Amino acid sequence: MSAHAATASDAPAAHHHDDGKFHLFVQIAMILAVITGIEIVLIYIPFATWLIVTSLVVLSLVKFLMVIFWFMHLKFDKLFCTILFFIGMVLASGTVAVLMLLFMARDSIPLTAQEIYAERAAAAE
Repeated sequence: MSAHAATASDAPAAHHHDDGKFHLFVQIAMILAVITGIEIVLIYIPFATWLIVTSLVVLSLVKFLMVIFWFMHLKFDKLFCTILFFIGMVLASGTVAVLMLLFMARDSIPLTAQEIYAERAAAAE
């Protein structure tokens, strides 16, 4: 009977703890919405391109980190899981960077008939 009484008294405390997390998640969602609004406004402000792009990258990185740490619960997971996530992230980023270098826009421009003929003539010599 004492175990039942202890469980019943712990229930309000657990509900209050979940209520605090709910408010935290709502606050984080509001912060993410404000950052998104800043990003949208930033595009239309006539600043230097490098400043706008740098600002957008930094704001996107802040949003990304907030999402993975709170909404994906990496903040509450073990350090090992966080390290595994970032190892995968580094590998994926490296793969994307290499693929972008391999398939640059300049390499995807179609050749004209004259350029194809010139390449064939040069290869035949």
